[in-house]
Amino acid sequence: MSLMARTYLVETYGCQMNVHDSERIAGLLDEAGYLPVTPGEQADVVVFNTCAVRENADNKLYGNLSFLAPIKKKNPAMQIAVGGCLAQKDQSLILKKAPYVDVVFGTHNVGSLPVLLERARIEEEAQIEILEALEHFPSTLPARRFSAFSSWVSISVGCNNTCTFCIVPTLRGVEKDRQPADILNEIRALVAQGVIEVTLLGQNVNAYGVEFGNRGAFAELLKEVGKIAGLERVRFMSPHPRDFTDDVIEAMASTPNVMPHLHMPLQSGSDAILQSMRRSYRSDKYLGILERVRAAMPHAMITTDIIVGFPGETEEDFSATLDITSQAKFAAAYTYKYSIRPGTPAGAMPNQVPEDIVGERYTRLHEHQQKISLSVNQAAIGTTHRALVSEIEGRRDEIQARMTGKTEDFRIVHFDHKTDARPGDFVDVRITDASAHYLIGDPLAVVRTRGGDAHEARNAPSQTTLGIPKVRTNS
Repeated sequence: MSLMARTYLVETYGCQMNVHDSERIAGLLDEAGYLPVTPGEQADVVVFNTCAVRENADNKLYGNLSFLAPIKKKNPAMQIAVGGCLAQKDQSLILKKAPYVDVVFGTHNVGSLPVLLERARIEEEAQIEILEALEHFPSTLPARRFSAFSSWVSISVGCNNTCTFCIVPTLRGVEKDRQPADILNEIRALVAQGVIEVTLLGQNVNAYGVEFGNRGAFAELLKEVGKIAGLERVRFMSPHPRDFTDDVIEAMASTPNVMPHLHMPLQSGSDAILQSMRRSYRSDKYLGILERVRAAMPHAMITTDIIVGFPGETEEDFSATLDITSQAKFAAAYTYKYSIRPGTPAGAMPNQVPEDIVGERYTRLHEHQQKISLSVNQAAIGTTHRALVSEIEGRRDEIQARMTGKTEDFRIVHFDHKTDARPGDFVDVRITDASAHYLIGDPLAVVRTRGGDAHEARNAPSQTTLGIPKVRTNS
C-alpha cells in the first residue's frame, strides 16, 4: 500500500495536554500524507499517546498492545507507535513487553514521528527516540483540531512543582513559557477559522510568565485574549493554588468572555497530607481563594481533583477531606485512588494505605460529593443558562430525543432536540430539573454562531471516531 493511502488512528490516555499533543500528532500524520481511518476499519498506523500519572493508564496501554499483537502478526505492514509520558518513562521496557511495536517516542520529540515511522518501515527495525529536553515549543507543529469551534491552546509546557505523587515534571521537564504574542496570534488565526471557544492549557497555567520574569503575565494574558473579536468563550486549566493570585480573579471577573468556572485541584483536605504531598499550600489558603472568587463572581462554579489513600492518610485526614468538600461546595470533584508510581517520592514511602481501605474511602467520598453536586445543581432550577452545543454531547439521542451542551459555568445540560441548533451554536435553556452530573431544561432560543457554521462546513470527524476520549487533568 502506498504511503498516500495509509490510514492512522490516535488513541489518547491522560490529561488535556495529551489530548492537545494528539491533535499535533494527527496534524503531523496528515501533513505526511496519512489519512484518518474510517470508523470500523483497522488502521495501518496506530499511535498510542500515553499517560504515566496512574497505574491504570499502564494497564490500558499494555492491554491494547496485546490486543493488536495477532493483528500485527497477520499484517506485518501495520505499524504501532507509542509516545507520551509513559514512553518517556519506560522507553525500552515497552519493546521488552511488546517487541512488535515499531516506534517509541517521547514527550519532547512528537515532531519526529513521521520520520521514525518511515525509518522503521524501511529498516524493518524498531525505532526509539527519547529526547531529554524540549528543543522548541510544540505549538509550532501542525495540528488536526478535533473541533471546528472549540480549541485547546498551549501557553506553557512542563512544571516546576515537586509534588511527591507526580512523575509528570520528570517526564515533561521544567516549565517553558510561550511568548504572549505567539499565543494571541494562534488564537486570532483559530477565530478566523470559526473557533468561538478556546481553553488555555498548561501543567500550571497561573505560573505562566515566571520564565520571562513577569508574575502577572497570566492575568494580563486573560485580558488580552478576552479582547479578541469573535471569541465568545475563554477557559483555562489547571491552576495551582500556590500560585493563584488576586489579579487572576480580577481578570476573570472583569473580562466578559472569560467563563465563570474554576477547576483548581485540591488533592487533599488534610494539611498534614498536603505537606507530605509537597503541595505548598494548606486548606485555609485554598478555601480563601474560593471565597475571593465567589465574592467577585457569585455564580462561579468550582470543580477540583482529589486523591484518596495517599501514603500515611489516616481516618482523621480523610475526614478533613470530607469536611473541605462540604465547605467548598464543589460542583464536581474528580476523585482518584492513589496508586504507586515508580520513581516518585510517594512511591517509596513506607506507610502505604491498604487497598481495601482506599477503596472504602473512595466510595464514601464519591457518595458524599454526589450529594453536594446534586444540591449545587438543584439550585440552578428556574434559572436560564446559555449552552454551547458540542460535537460529542450535541448529537441527537434517538431514544431520549435530547441534545446536550455546556453552560457558561461548565455544567452539562440536556434539552429537547426539537430545535435547529447545530454543534457550535448557543441555546438558551431554562433549567427545570437536575441530577448530580447534569442539568435538564427547556430550550428557549437558538443563537446561530460562526462556530456552528464552521462545524457544518467542515463536517469534522468526532473525537470518538479519532479515538480521543474525554479526559480530566490531575495536576
